[in-house]
Order: sequence, then structure tokens, then C-alpha cells
Amino acid sequence: MERGSEPYIGAQVMVGVLLLAVDLVYIAGLWYVHGFAGWTDDGSIAPEAQVFARRAMWYLAGGAVVTGGGLLALRWRIPGVVQVIVLGIGALEFHSLAARH
Repeated sequence: MERGSEPYIGAQVMVGVLLLAVDLVYIAGLWYVHGFAGWTDDGSIAPEAQVFARRAMWYLAGGAVVTGGGLLALRWRIPGVVQVIVLGIGALEFHSLAARH
């Protein structure tokens, strides 16, 4: 590839699909850990669950900015947009879990 040329669309799609799978596994793992931290024996929500959800929200938001922004800066638009959207939605999900009830 020459400097300033666009990456192949096929390569962008393959990297986007791979990153989508990695993102979904990561978010599912965070949900799984949140489920263990989230409940007490009497069925109420543990305070540690909100702390974990807030940390997970920041991890996902930071990942969206760093990886998505980095890929967009490298002109890999398809995987960059996938990263921003998927990790951004994951961050919003954990933001709703971190909100005080």
C-alpha cells in the first residue's frame, strides 16, 4: 500500500468481523463477572456491583475511543466504526447498571 491509499475493503470487513467477535466476548465476560458481583444472598443489588459497572463502563468507553479512534486515524473506517459503535453501546449498557436505583 502506498502512503495515503485506502486499505482494501475486504481486509477492513474481515478485521471488523474479527474485532466484533472479540468485543462481544469481552462484553459477555464483563456481564458474567457483573452477575457474580451483583447480587447478595437476600436478592438485593450489592454496592460492589455498581462500582464494577462504573469501571466496566469506563473500560469500554476508553476502548471505543482508543481502538476506534486509532483505526479511524489509520483510515480503517469499517473496523473503526464497528469498534466505536459496539464498545460505545456496551459502555451505555454498563452506565445504566451503574446508575443508582
